[in-house]
Amino acid sequence: MPIQKPQDTKSPAPKSERKAWKKKTPEQVLFEQADKLKTEIAEMEDELKAKRRQLQKFEEAKKLFEST
Repeated sequence: MPIQKPQDTKSPAPKSERKAWKKKTPEQVLFEQADKLKTEIAEMEDELKAKRRQLQKFEEAKKLFEST
């Protein structure tokens, strides 16, 4: 006969301290979304600049290979 384990009724529930919910006005929501989009665009522009530099290096290497 299998032995049953006693069930722990005091299992520690993960306590996540959440911030109190504050209702936002449509104005606040709009401004927050605009700010998020601005930061996303700035990040994408930085990424695009890096990719353009990388492409320029590849183009220079391509010219070297073609000239030989």
